[in-house]
Amino acid sequence: MSTRKLILTALVCGLVIMLAGGFKLLQISTDDAEVSFLAAGDRATLGDMTVAVQSVEQRPDATLVTVTMGGVEGGDALEGWRLVASGEAVVPREASGDDSCRETSATTDTTCVVEFPPSEGTVTVAYLRAGTRAQWSP
Repeated sequence: MSTRKLILTALVCGLVIMLAGGFKLLQISTDDAEVSFLAAGDRATLGDMTVAVQSVEQRPDATLVTVTMGGVEGGDALEGWRLVASGEAVVPREASGDDSCRETSATTDTTCVVEFPPSEGTVTVAYLRAGTRAQWSP
């Protein structure tokens, strides 16, 4: 194949890629991405776990989130929780105390306190599981 044909083929391929990218941009620009927040006490089922945020207490030394969860036997109760504050998502601190989260139960709901680093302003609590997410804005 001659050099001219290779250059022409490369230009045609580049043009097709640019057209496909432009088409995809038009597709996603018309998508209505709706973000919904649950209120304190509202339950959400993500995969096989049912969770709810009962309350959020912001203290100078920590942000305490009281949660209720159930549906999985022996699951790590801290896994999946995130606190979004000041544009940053943080994971919970390690469990400590009697009312801290350790394991979940399949037969009864577990209510416990998830401790996050201190935060300021409005916070959002998110739970991620099975490729889905629920968010609370108490």
